[in-house]
Amino acid sequence: MSYLYLALAITLEISATMALRVSDGLRAKKWLAPILLGYTASFTLLSLALQEGMSIGIAYGIWSAIGIAGTALIAKAAFHDPLTKKMAAGIALVILGVLLVELGSH
Repeated sequence: MSYLYLALAITLEISATMALRVSDGLRAKKWLAPILLGYTASFTLLSLALQEGMSIGIAYGIWSAIGIAGTALIAKAAFHDPLTKKMAAGIALVILGVLLVELGSH
């Protein structure tokens, strides 16, 4: 169940971040509530994953890696943000690092 909570937390965090991007630095006030709700729900779900016994190092590592990759890919597709080969390599290294931490924890 902890991984389900974490997956939902990551999804909401990425969604809130995309809403923050659309809000143009919070200038579009109609996005304020979805942003706040998204981040609040995301952190609540993260806390539930931790309550289920997931270690913070693993949870935060997975959160960070998937959050970085997901945000970069969605921003590239939706907003034409840059995603160069060097940036993709950096994201791959972050993901590899998280995998090594996960594997090392067992």
